[in-house]
Amino acid sequence: MNTKLTLNLNKNIISEAKTYAKSHQVSLSKLIENYLHSLTQESKKKNSVSPLVESLTGIIPNDFDERNEYRDYIHKKYS
Repeated sequence: MNTKLTLNLNKNIISEAKTYAKSHQVSLSKLIENYLHSLTQESKKKNSVSPLVESLTGIIPNDFDERNEYRDYIHKKYS
């Protein structure tokens, strides 16, 4: 079901958006609809983190250097 929406936007932006939409053979309404859809889908993906992943977030410190850790591991293993 389509619903009418009124927006107040800068005239230059509207003109550029119309040019972009025309060059991509899509209506301005469809372009905006697709953009808003992608925004809402992106936020849904961010919120769909499993509880396990959520509980593991932040376990590895930000200053962790995996190269040094691996180098130390190899050095200990073959020394």
